[in-house]
Amino acid sequence: MNINQLLHFLVVADEFRTASELVSELEKLVRSYGFEYYGVVRQPKPDENPMDLVLTGQWPEGWPQIYIAKKYVLMDPTIRYLGQAQAGFRWRDALHAFRNDPHRKRMERMLSDSMRFGLMDGYIFPVHGRTGLLGNMTVGGRPVDLSPTEIALFDAVAKKAYWRLLEFKHADNTEAVKPIDTRMTRREMEVLNYLADGLTSNEISKILKISNHTVDWYMNGIQDKLNAKNRQHVVALSFRLGLVT
Repeated sequence: MNINQLLHFLVVADEFRTASELVSELEKLVRSYGFEYYGVVRQPKPDENPMDLVLTGQWPEGWPQIYIAKKYVLMDPTIRYLGQAQAGFRWRDALHAFRNDPHRKRMERMLSDSMRFGLMDGYIFPVHGRTGLLGNMTVGGRPVDLSPTEIALFDAVAKKAYWRLLEFKHADNTEAVKPIDTRMTRREMEVLNYLADGLTSNEISKILKISNHTVDWYMNGIQDKLNAKNRQHVVALSFRLGLVT
């Protein structure tokens, strides 16, 4: 067991100043468990290129191209099972869950293809927000047996890595860092919570019985207080700062 390394990552993840520092530590952790490949991604949609949503990762050469060309995201049992999973699970358990699915043969062909690229087994850990599934972290390669405790800790690592990488993605390191003001008015907190729920300005305005313009005015104030680049960055920072849960 390398539980100490899992705990170490959770402790130091907030101390990194750049994405490369975080990725280096994450890769060290993944390799220590014998996993050769990994990825941290935002949740793909059927009409999106999955590789455009990768926050970081390392895959076998040629596998991403095969995955995209054959539209495996539509039948990948691990991606499909993520929609109902509340915690991390093993890849092979996802296939078992679809044993009676009409597309099972296509799933088996996909897994057969992945094995030819060295992706024989692995685990995937969902990352949820207030609106549901937001992304995941997956690790794989040769079969590795994780204990329930290790799976739970990897689950925590996935969430920490996802939110920190999303934060770095929207950070502009060329600008001087401004202090973050987490003091919010009652109305700003209402708007922020609805934004974290995935609601649009129009939807928020109807609930709060105020105009779209007023909602946008509150949002601009929140964005300025958090030194955020856009609304997605606002949500990422809000989860990290504990403003929303």
